[in-house]
Amino acid sequence: MINIRPLTPALAAVAAKELNETPERLVSDLRALKEWIKQSPHLYVRTDDQFLVSFLRGCKYSLEKAKQKFDLYYTIRTFMPEVTMNRDPLDERLQTIIRLGIGLPLPFTEKPDSPRLILIRPGAYDASQFSLPEVFKISNMIQDILMREDDNYMIAGQIGILDCSGVTMAHFMQFNPTFIKKITLMSQEASPTRQKGFHFINTPYGFDSVFNVFKSFINDKNKTKLYVHGSNLSSLYKEIPKKLMPNEYGGTAGSVESIINTWEKRIISYRDYYKEEEKFGVDEKKRLARKNSPDHIFGATGSFRQLEVD
Repeated sequence: MINIRPLTPALAAVAAKELNETPERLVSDLRALKEWIKQSPHLYVRTDDQFLVSFLRGCKYSLEKAKQKFDLYYTIRTFMPEVTMNRDPLDERLQTIIRLGIGLPLPFTEKPDSPRLILIRPGAYDASQFSLPEVFKISNMIQDILMREDDNYMIAGQIGILDCSGVTMAHFMQFNPTFIKKITLMSQEASPTRQKGFHFINTPYGFDSVFNVFKSFINDKNKTKLYVHGSNLSSLYKEIPKKLMPNEYGGTAGSVESIINTWEKRIISYRDYYKEEEKFGVDEKKRLARKNSPDHIFGATGSFRQLEVD
């Protein structure tokens, strides 16, 4: 008997059409994925059904791709402790970042089977006070929740809206290529989520240089999903219904502050989960195939290196 949250009829239709999900395949592939994990001594991982099905859906039920992504997910998390460890939401410094609302999943979707919108506001934090890894740590904590709780996010996908208002040169200076490479690998190759689009608004002078560095690390498929609107919000609203945005953007989704408050409570409710996560990861000494290392994964220069996984 599997323990997975039932989908709404609208999302079940998307899962069947776009992700190749059927009740029979879900059961058989979950069983096969769990058996593979048991036979992989280097993996110390979560194995509950709701978590594992995220990888099957994210790989459209290609079992081999799901295995590779699952392995990479935990490998990257092991090699990026600056983002994935010490994630106590009651830590005073982390609480301050959470309350800034730098990354906010918005409460409504256009239709019952539409992607989740994520509003990203890097200008909300003081770059002289907080580092980029600290900011991405909070984003990583939010993604943990979305992967477990948000079926729109996992099945229909996500659309990012990055508001560059308030971004300064100090923010740009934090976007060093090495860290961008790591984060891009984490989100593009190791995450089972589906990126449906990424919109940049209120872009300042100097944005192009950072944007070009960012583009150099993403694959061709995702490059076609990037949209730069500048300060032209009417251009954005041709793609994103205005009503789905917070009040401050002319929408009716509630104030930014109210959305922050909702997410602060949700993040705190996961405190024990984040603590438990610290015991999971990979032990390369026990990997049966060729061992990985940070240099092997991220590479010293150039593009990402190909991982060898079981």
